[in-house]
Amino acid sequence: MIAVPSRLAVLRDLLEREDVRAISRRYFVSNGFDGTLTSIGVIVGAVLSGIPDGLTVVKIGLGAAVGLGTSAVWSVWEIERAETRAAILRIERAMLTDLDDTRVHRERRGARIVHAAASGAGPLIGVLIPLVPFLFEGAVVSMAEAGVIGVALGIGVLAVFGAYMSTIAGQRWYVSALRMALAGLVVAVINLFLPG
Repeated sequence: MIAVPSRLAVLRDLLEREDVRAISRRYFVSNGFDGTLTSIGVIVGAVLSGIPDGLTVVKIGLGAAVGLGTSAVWSVWEIERAETRAAILRIERAMLTDLDDTRVHRERRGARIVHAAASGAGPLIGVLIPLVPFLFEGAVVSMAEAGVIGVALGIGVLAVFGAYMSTIAGQRWYVSALRMALAGLVVAVINLFLPG
């Protein structure tokens, strides 16, 4: 009898593969970058628009997180489904056999799940961390202070993304951190000058 590997074992094996980790990293950081910049834009816009309380800012941010998270998971799921199917078809043609319910098929499907999960986690982290100060608005900080702290946290998240990616590329972490953080500062400044 052939033993079917458990889902946890398949996941562990997938996470040991550099190709799976590399693609998942790209999705995580790219969508985390988008989520963080979106959160910074929401924060600056909310504070400048005169939204009276932090909870409303959090609710708006949660709406952005749901939209970006859903987009990240859904788009990657569909992209990877199409790419996986195309790769399996090429292998099937070359081998003249059906690969349904084989190790190759299970690994490709598992990789798709890992990629989609990483893709969705990035924007959730990027949106939610900068919103944390607004949970303390009124009790500990003012709206303006929550806004400044939220933007600073967002810039910090971007810097962490940059530092993380630099370690993979063998670059100076602080240069990559500054480059990524600069994007958050640019978004905050542009939002300051928007009409309204």
